[in-house]
Amino acid sequence: MKDIRDYHLFSHNTFGIDAVCRRFIEFETVEEVQQTVPDLMKEGMPLLLLGGGSNLLLTKNFEGTVLHAAIKGVERHFVDGGILLRCGAGEVWDDIVAMCVKNDWYGAENLSLIPGEVGASAVQNIGAYGAEIKDIIYKVEAVELKTGLIHWFTNEECDYHYRQSRFKHDWKNRFLITHVTYRLQETFTPNLDYGNIREELRKEGIEQPTAQQLRDCIIRIREAKLPDPKKEGNAGSFFMNPIVDKNVYRSLSATYPDIPHYVVDDDHVKIPAGWMIERCGWKGKNLGRAAVHDKQALVLVNKGGATGSEVLSLCERVRSDVKEKFGVDIHPEVNIL
Repeated sequence: MKDIRDYHLFSHNTFGIDAVCRRFIEFETVEEVQQTVPDLMKEGMPLLLLGGGSNLLLTKNFEGTVLHAAIKGVERHFVDGGILLRCGAGEVWDDIVAMCVKNDWYGAENLSLIPGEVGASAVQNIGAYGAEIKDIIYKVEAVELKTGLIHWFTNEECDYHYRQSRFKHDWKNRFLITHVTYRLQETFTPNLDYGNIREELRKEGIEQPTAQQLRDCIIRIREAKLPDPKKEGNAGSFFMNPIVDKNVYRSLSATYPDIPHYVVDDDHVKIPAGWMIERCGWKGKNLGRAAVHDKQALVLVNKGGATGSEVLSLCERVRSDVKEKFGVDIHPEVNIL
């Protein structure tokens, strides 16, 4: 276990913001979590539960304790029609996807190359290209910070919605996730109907892809649109795509006939936030040392030396312009501290 005072978080957030926390504790086992966290709760210091830092914007130093579960390990159990894969919270998510594809365990392909760790995947309900992690989560294990007791939660109990879970709301700072069990399938059913997946596959002459071909396609699409955090600090998609009432969509489509959309249910439609941001003229534009990415307007980037406050200022300017032009509120997907 690591326990470090006045710790720099530069390497723990993909935006590359050099904020400092008062104390940093990293756990490698469940027992370390159980032995440590109840006493931390008694101290009454603010807590921040941190994964890989790929969905975080630090705007200031953190005057409290950062907790990171670096628990590793993968266990597999075969069940009727599929595989249960129990993964430590500190495992890199895309490594898990690669393992699944290699072993013909299906269901995670569309979530390829999403940055971050296993524990955070269950908090954020990560998603991309027509899939969400809730589609394959079977069980979540967590330690209750106040008592040190282990709890097991079913998928239903986590109450997953678009980029939401109870871990982000009423369970926030109450539980530290230690393991996530995913249920994968032995039969491959490709999910190809989101975005430009089919178009990209056809460029390669592929009509019926294997799981590896689909993963490779998703990776190509993401790499073409999203900047490498090692070269240009970012947290991937900064904003959630807003879900609006169908009447709102009809009104907007009357003014903007080319507005893209995805049907959510009989009454709601999802509109790409990136499309609206681009129509507001922000794509590729800077505000100080922060900028909107020139290939994907949904992404805010650190052009070098930007503070978290500069990125936040850009976020608010973009939100204001989208609201003024389209009458739609867009909200950050990234956690802002």
